[in-house]
Formats: sequence, C-alpha cells, structure tokens
Amino acid sequence: MGWLITKALISGFIIALVSEIAKRFPAWGALVASLPLVSILAMLWLWREKPDAANMAHHSEATFWFVLPSLPMFLLIPWLLRQGWDFHPALIAGCLLTVALYLAMAWFGPRIGINL
Repeated sequence: MGWLITKALISGFIIALVSEIAKRFPAWGALVASLPLVSILAMLWLWREKPDAANMAHHSEATFWFVLPSLPMFLLIPWLLRQGWDFHPALIAGCLLTVALYLAMAWFGPRIGINL
C-alpha cells in the first residue's frame, strides 16, 4: 500500500507542477507536459513490479502506437477555442475524437501488423 501511495504522490506532483508552470509560462508548461514523464514513470513502476523485458518492450511499443491517435486532440481543441467554443465543450470534443481514434487504432492496428 505504501508503494501505491508513493506512486500516486509522485505522479500527482508532476501534474501539479505542470499546471503551475503553465499558469505563468504556457509554452514551458506545454513543453513539460509533452515530455513522456507519465510513460517513463509508468515504465519505472511496471519494471519495479514486473521486471520482464518482453513485457516492457510490448508496453513501450504499444505506448508509441497509442500516442499517435491522441495527437490530433491537441490541434482540435485550440482550433475550436479560436472558433468561439467554450473550453469544456472543446475539451469534450477533443476527448471524443481521441477515443474514436483509439478505437480505430485498436481495430485497425492489428490488421496491418501493429502488435497492441
């Protein structure tokens, strides 16, 4: 239980740090947010709990393929905001697009040889 709390505190600290940086310096906050910190932490936690090279390789490769469908969200949201949309509907639209693209990747990826 202590390890779970440690993971949650470190992960939460990073999210809080990004939001604080972004309040003052939006581009720097975006840079920190774009770093694969969550992925690196997840790999560290996973390796500590299950040090299996094949499992880690699969996880890392699948992470790459699932990052791709999330990227259009970061173009759609600012476009919608500039079109006059309120933040929450723009965020929901971005999330819905991402979910649709994740589902497409999960369906289409294995059919073209991507091991998810």
